[in-house]
Amino acid sequence: MKEGYDTLSTAIAALQNEGYNINFDLVEDGVHSKDLKMQWKAGEIEVVKFYRFEGMSSAGDNSILYVLECKTGEKGLLVNAYGADQYISPVMIQKLQMK
Repeated sequence: MKEGYDTLSTAIAALQNEGYNINFDLVEDGVHSKDLKMQWKAGEIEVVKFYRFEGMSSAGDNSILYVLECKTGEKGLLVNAYGADQYISPVMIQKLQMK
């Protein structure tokens, strides 16, 4: 896993080649996989790494790519836009804080 990538699409492709193949969606108290029809609570996932991307032309192009591993063994990616207008629980906010 590299320290940085030039673009979001390059990062996603490289990380998928490393086995992070599940596409996670953010839900109120955790993440969800539409493909697997499964959901994990904040306490069931670990943020392995994150990458921040800032668009050159628009603030709307800003996003964070989270590399996640579930305690049940699943590995995947969560793409989240900065300032997305979505309620998530305080536990999930704590989990996704960039440190």
